[in-house]
Amino acid sequence: METIKVTVDSKKRISLTKLLPGGKISSVRAYKENDRIILEPMVEIPAREVWLYQNKVALEKIKKGLSQRGTIKRGSFSKYAK
Repeated sequence: METIKVTVDSKKRISLTKLLPGGKISSVRAYKENDRIILEPMVEIPAREVWLYQNKVALEKIKKGLSQRGTIKRGSFSKYAK
């Protein structure tokens, strides 16, 4: 686990920018666990794509298909070219 020291400014705020991963973080989920405050970066997905994450069978098929990308030999399609 990487530890980064953050300091409190004059208004008792801290900047978490150094701690956030790259990408499009849209919000942070915060919860308490014993004496710790846990912040979990979150991203949003479009409503039209939610079904995929709710359908485990479809999601696994998509993951399998993406892992096979570039590994299947389909032969030449030159006879279809005009």
